[in-house]
Amino acid sequence: MTTFLKRTVAAIAASAALAVPASAELTGDLSIFLDTSNPAPRATMEGMIARFQEQHPELNVETTVIDREAYKTQIRNFLTANAPDVATWYAANRMKPYVDAGLFEDVSDLWAEPAIADNLASTKGAMTIDGKQWGVPYTYYQWGVYYRKDIFDELGLSEPTNWAEEKANCEKIVASGRACYTIGTKFLWTAGGWFDYLNMRTNGFDFHMQLLTGQASWESDEVKATFANWRELVDMGGFIDNHQTYSWQEALPFMVKGEAAAYLMGNFAVAPLRDAGLTDDQLDFYQFPAITEGVAMAEDAPTDTFHIPANAKNKEAAREFLRYVVSADNQTIINAGDGLGQLPVNASSAVDDDKFLNQGFEMLSSNSPGGVAQFFDRDAPAEMAKVAMEGFQEFMVKPDELDRILAKLERARGRIYK
Repeated sequence: MTTFLKRTVAAIAASAALAVPASAELTGDLSIFLDTSNPAPRATMEGMIARFQEQHPELNVETTVIDREAYKTQIRNFLTANAPDVATWYAANRMKPYVDAGLFEDVSDLWAEPAIADNLASTKGAMTIDGKQWGVPYTYYQWGVYYRKDIFDELGLSEPTNWAEEKANCEKIVASGRACYTIGTKFLWTAGGWFDYLNMRTNGFDFHMQLLTGQASWESDEVKATFANWRELVDMGGFIDNHQTYSWQEALPFMVKGEAAAYLMGNFAVAPLRDAGLTDDQLDFYQFPAITEGVAMAEDAPTDTFHIPANAKNKEAAREFLRYVVSADNQTIINAGDGLGQLPVNASSAVDDDKFLNQGFEMLSSNSPGGVAQFFDRDAPAEMAKVAMEGFQEFMVKPDELDRILAKLERARGRIYK
């Protein structure tokens, strides 16, 4: 964390501690369940709760921390039998089973408040089911194209803003003896990232979500157009060979050694690329370019969330806690480099002084009116995600098999979404 941001965070924390409680009338017990069991996020969440407690001294806040994997198996039971007042979870399709079961509280009233509506607009879609909002986000991170700026400079390339420029760049990179993109599809999900971006750029966020929720056909003209765009890159040799044998980490050396020029990946790839020796002068980032003119630019930004269980006992205090979680000052504190080290969801927050976090924050806060997706295997049911991502990997190796692959995915849609 920079000295400036440390001073900023310290000032915010001090002002929060000294502030006159805005809602001192809050009383009773507030039970909060967390799945942030690793040491750093646990300390960050507990610090946030302590600051909230200081603002509401008449409120008794009780925090329970559960191991993340255990939390996943226990959540339905505790939401049903002995619900806390606030619980952590995930956005979009991951929250849908609990919304459909009536276990999460509708908090659309919070999203009608200007402080939330204006500053969290980019994440609203991820929190919306059936036109209502069912929680608030507390952190997220960007996906995009990380690339070797020194290779682009060598070849006279600029960051592409549309599909024609992306393909033209790729042709020049291939001609130089390199692959355009490294990727490791051994564990499938990286191919899901490529499909997300190609489909959202080709057909838009709404169609993408219709497809992933079983409302659109895998054999539709829209999906075929997405794969036609993907095939243009496959056919020109845009991806490294034998990618199906590599994990995402095993694909990093191709970029480090300069054998591939770019990687479509989440921001978590930056640390290992730096650790491998790439400097910030060599490494840069751009937003996945537009494909279909007029289609708004949606992004993948996996989002962690807080919810109020429908069976909560102190919903007034729970709502006040959610307001605090998403406030600009708190978002700055918890997402700083010595906290979660990710992006604040509030557009008025300050961001840790990191080149890539700053670029991601600007992109997600200002340049993604098309919506925020959670990533293919979060937005689609687990069984559909597995079958589809297997199909994506197979397509990248055998693009002539597309019709058979899409027919298989369409059969899976008919079986899974009943």
